Amino acid sequence: MAYDSSASEQSFSLRGQLLIASPSLADGTFDHSVIILSQHTATDGAAGAIINHKTETTVGELLPEPEFKALRKLPVHHGGPLATDELTFSSFSWSDTDGLRYRPRISAEAAAKLIGMPGQIVRACIGHSAWSPGQLENELTRNTWIPLKPDHTLLSRTHDLSLWNELLKDISPYHHLLSQAPQNPFLN
Repeated sequence: MAYDSSASEQSFSLRGQLLIASPSLADGTFDHSVIILSQHTATDGAAGAIINHKTETTVGELLPEPEFKALRKLPVHHGGPLATDELTFSSFSWSDTDGLRYRPRISAEAAAKLIGMPGQIVRACIGHSAWSPGQLENELTRNTWIPLKPDHTLLSRTHDLSLWNELLKDISPYHHLLSQAPQNPFLN
């Protein structure tokens, strides 16, 4: 799906959709990133979290208190370069009528209640990603990001670096080729 720069600035929103990093973002935080957008408007900009960059940390290492026992084995993901001292929780579920239901920034108590519930995925993130008004649209016109509407398979896929390849290759034959490109083609 390509970004349509002729779309009405007032009505265009990618809220709830995924952003797949272009292979050109090969260095830094967004390398092979898949981001889910929690907000996006022309006037306020956009915000979201990387969902496929696991850290080596679990919630229990960060929150050892007994009240967080249900969350202790939950892996922590690197959500983005902003507010990296902040741990947040979110949940994902699928509805046949509404599609992906993404609830960002839920409380630890709500996250603990959702752990293990059928059809629910709970994520813990350190940091988040954000764009100022017009910044994401500019990056989309330069093909820095590939927007993608999530489908029900997102919940059953592994949310690690392989997610980037899996989602990219399913878009089109061209994107399948991009997903197979080496990290640095000049080293071949």
